[in-house]
Amino acid sequence: MNKLKCLTLAAILGFSSLSGTASTPDEGMWLPMLINKNYDEMKRLGFKLTADDIYQVNNSSLKDAIVSLGFCTGEMISAEGLMLTNHHCGYGSIQYHSSVEHDYLTDGFWAKTREEELSSPEMIASFLVRMEDVTAKILKETNGLPDVEKDAKMREVTKALTAEATKGTHYQAIVRDVFGGNQYLLFVYERFPDVRMVGAPPSSIGKFGGDTDNWMWPRHTGDFSLFRVYMGKDGKPAPYSKDNVPYKPKKHLPISIKGVSKGDFSMVMGYPGRTNRYAFSRELQNSVEKVNPAIVALFGKRLEVMKADMDKDASVRIKLADGYASIANTWKYYIGQNEGLLKLDVISGKQELERKFVKFANSTPALKAKYGEVFTNVDKLYDDYKPYILRNTYLNITTSTNGLYQYAALSKGLADALKKNDKDAIAAEVKKLQDGMEERFKDYTPETDQKVLAALMTLYYNDIPKDQRLPLLDEIQKKYKAKTPEESFRKFTADMYKRSIWASKERLNAFLAAPDLKKLEADPAYQFYVKAGDFRKTYIDHVNSFSAAIAVQKKEYIAGLMEMFPNREMYPDANSTMRVSYGKISDYSPKDGVEFSYYTTTRGILEKFDPNNEEFVVPQRLIDLIKEKDFGQYADTKGELVVAFLSDNDITGGNSGSPVINGNGELIGCAFDGNWEAMTGDLVFDKNYKKTISVDIRYVLFIIDKYAGATHLINEMTLVK
Repeated sequence: MNKLKCLTLAAILGFSSLSGTASTPDEGMWLPMLINKNYDEMKRLGFKLTADDIYQVNNSSLKDAIVSLGFCTGEMISAEGLMLTNHHCGYGSIQYHSSVEHDYLTDGFWAKTREEELSSPEMIASFLVRMEDVTAKILKETNGLPDVEKDAKMREVTKALTAEATKGTHYQAIVRDVFGGNQYLLFVYERFPDVRMVGAPPSSIGKFGGDTDNWMWPRHTGDFSLFRVYMGKDGKPAPYSKDNVPYKPKKHLPISIKGVSKGDFSMVMGYPGRTNRYAFSRELQNSVEKVNPAIVALFGKRLEVMKADMDKDASVRIKLADGYASIANTWKYYIGQNEGLLKLDVISGKQELERKFVKFANSTPALKAKYGEVFTNVDKLYDDYKPYILRNTYLNITTSTNGLYQYAALSKGLADALKKNDKDAIAAEVKKLQDGMEERFKDYTPETDQKVLAALMTLYYNDIPKDQRLPLLDEIQKKYKAKTPEESFRKFTADMYKRSIWASKERLNAFLAAPDLKKLEADPAYQFYVKAGDFRKTYIDHVNSFSAAIAVQKKEYIAGLMEMFPNREMYPDANSTMRVSYGKISDYSPKDGVEFSYYTTTRGILEKFDPNNEEFVVPQRLIDLIKEKDFGQYADTKGELVVAFLSDNDITGGNSGSPVINGNGELIGCAFDGNWEAMTGDLVFDKNYKKTISVDIRYVLFIIDKYAGATHLINEMTLVK
């Protein structure tokens, strides 16, 4: 227990200790443009390339092989546009193309030719062209302005900056703030919308271990899938066309099959989503006591209802598979985060750092003028926010996860057009709804959707005080009288789904053929959407003003920390922009008396095999290959096949699918998970527990080559033996 509580203040802040000049080598999600600041440390750990090999604008570099998928990361592994990412990142595409007749989730998929590759319209491959610090340009225009004027000016300036950066090109650009708005960076991207599914192992390999093993070690999951990026014949991004050709990346990663050893250098490049390592202690208190338990309860109930229906019907299982997997991952994440926050005593560490900051802020008149009121303001803001903490959480999860509500929400534009009797606008809105209809209804399961909504409404009604919850819930109890609240909500949802035009493609088509405002406003799902929106309006200004005010205090806090620790190389929170993390291959000890090796082998697959548990079923072909030790060139020096390995790289959500690269710039693995003991990683970094779990590239190649027989894919890769 003492070891678990020994979190340093540096971990809370986002760097190692309160003395010295650098972070621990395994900590930090560093901006590639500035990686030269870390180069000496990387070289000491075993990096044999140069900083320019990681990031250059005018010449090819490793950055050109890294792909943002918006929700995950991928990497180029051939000169023919072949891309590797995680199975769970490609899961939506695998599910999209699956049916009872062609169940690629269960059976896997391997395109034997380019013509057999399947278009994946929901996937866009983005490549970073360059990044630029535009802080001075933005602050010159916005400093000293009142908040309202500042926001408007910020939009104006960023629009001008992105327009200037992409003028005369087909590129796209965004501006992101870092360090709480103390710095601004511009990112220019080239985005390719034609991405096609090439290969995916069956879920018994790609998801082996299921929810049980999720966030756990040891792991034996072949979490990978393959896609190919296509471009127009002119070399530029183009929508899907049979005439498109494979993308020719500026850089693709050579693949090492030499294996990894403990202590080897490892580097992860990718697009981590969001971290919050500068969070106030009050924010974490709210998370532990209120927000996280609410998310766990609501998502847990949703999963329970979905799973019951999925187990009864194969077509429902396929339709809900992607959504279920995503929700299950989030649900378990918040369970682990709460557990970690308590075990690691994170809040106490935050409070101690905040006390030191207050002392520093009051140490001179000049510092006091800048930072002396930060925590006075923070405490007042959080005290005032208490009545609103759970309102948004319960309302948002109840509504945003409901398909019928979301469909009804799409009709707002049509309702506005009908009120104005604007025939052109009506036609345009009808076309929008018709164009997306097939996609929306493809995997929609109204029966399950109805059951989930009734269950979530019940939790919402029982958990939230009357004066803080959606009034519609009490209206339902009066109108649909029953012995229990749950029965009332079941009656309400049954009635709503029976009558709403949004619950059926046929009914919606009929309505759109002759749209009528009265009919729309009388629709029970539309009324649900309107009433939820009206309730949200009663408190959303409080939520927004709180968020804006807290952001101001956090900006000041971070600026103050930079003054408090002037010799620190500090890294900003992740924000879905490219980052570099470096460290080493390592084993770990999660608690006293427990030691884990840094790698697992196929022996563990057979040890976990359970034909009566869907999470641990193993394909017979894989069993045979393992028993025969038919591993080909992918075996290690002992004749074993490594499945996964651990490193101490600093990653988070969004890094899924990121390449793990050795000191020679060669691909050695594909990152797919973190460990249970470090579920607080988005909030703190702890060098004793934070680990990255990756599938070994040799296991990936073995599955492609020996298991699937897709040797033609191996042949287009650059293998280093």
